[in-house]
Amino acid sequence: MSKPILYRKRLIPAECILLKNDEILHAEEHLIVTRWNTIRPKKELSHGLSAFFLDKGIKISKFYSHTDELICWYCDIITHTFDEKTNTYVMIDLLADVLVYPDGMVKVVDLDELALATEKKLLSEEQLLIALRQLDWLLKTIYSGRFRDLLLYVDRFCPDDRFS
Repeated sequence: MSKPILYRKRLIPAECILLKNDEILHAEEHLIVTRWNTIRPKKELSHGLSAFFLDKGIKISKFYSHTDELICWYCDIITHTFDEKTNTYVMIDLLADVLVYPDGMVKVVDLDELALATEKKLLSEEQLLIALRQLDWLLKTIYSGRFRDLLLYVDRFCPDDRFS
């Protein structure tokens, strides 16, 4: 598979950005792994790695500080479209997120945005149900102790030891 073109589409705020500076480390039918620097400078967050599990509808990112310290694993609930002709993916953020911290704390965030997007018809009922089911699957995976299995995909395709 040749290297795909990736876009990130957000509903709140509404934007669709070409991820032109992301380095694609691995791409196959159901998994894309990237390394990136933040699009907009942030106080703590500097760079990271992301694994798009296309068949699961989740993206797991390792967030690193400016001093290469792991901040957290940031898990986005996503869906995507794919244009085979141009090998282009549009990764659509379905708003609900889960943060997993190095000490094991788990935080679910942005459910208010999920509700707001549904109220404003930015999300269809079908997309809402998909988001809730994918969020449920992710939380069950985390709580059952199988989250580390997903993290191995991120680590396996990163050739730089400083990100391990």
